Amino acid sequence: MELIREFKIGKMEVSVYNNRLSLGKTAAKNVAHQVNKLLNSQEKVRIIFAAAPSQNEFLEFFVHQDVDWSLMIAFHMDEYISLEPGSPQLFSKYLEKNLFSKVNFGEVHLIDSANSVDDECKRYSKLIEANDIDITCMGIGENGHIAFNDPPVADFNDSKTVKVVELDETCRQQQVNDGCFKSIADVPTQAITLTVPTLMSARYISCVVPGPAKANAVLNTIRNDISEACPSTILRTHTNCNLLLDTESAKLL
Repeated sequence: MELIREFKIGKMEVSVYNNRLSLGKTAAKNVAHQVNKLLNSQEKVRIIFAAAPSQNEFLEFFVHQDVDWSLMIAFHMDEYISLEPGSPQLFSKYLEKNLFSKVNFGEVHLIDSANSVDDECKRYSKLIEANDIDITCMGIGENGHIAFNDPPVADFNDSKTVKVVELDETCRQQQVNDGCFKSIADVPTQAITLTVPTLMSARYISCVVPGPAKANAVLNTIRNDISEACPSTILRTHTNCNLLLDTESAKLL
């Protein structure tokens, strides 16, 4: 694993690797280490996963790690509203394909966007709030969003655990850029998301951000003032957050 450089900004550790594979492999080993460390002192590990192409390499290596999957309780962090059940663009489908079909988690709790939106927010909030979150595995959007907390709707002091949000145009265009939708007209305008405080409540955060399209977002995450104008800046306040980059996403630093 070729580490190019590492430094600290605020409380956040930043590591830059030579390519996406090195980044993904390191993130997978780091998360597995955290899981096993936690299992030395507790019975279960509760972990949140992001669903995006930026997570491909991390998940590819993570499923081969030496952990007791039966002791892990999995959640995912956001889901579109209005897509047909079974749509390949659903984040639940991405995670089933790349993670949950490959290893046997003790429990998997997916956001059901086919349910009544209010009912689903209440149901999923109750599941999340049942115990502490141990690990959040996430990325950063081109507009600095974390989960679907875009700048217009992000709230660092949100009183909610899960909420419905309007997706801004930059966020929706990213879904097209990522190849998930053919055009922005196909991208839903609303989603259910875990809020910023929910994501930040985890004991450990692994933030995997590869690729040239994320270079500006990475620069803003590290250099901008900590504010909802760039939601990912809040990661600099977490005492156990690792931001993992490749040379392309770190090229403006």
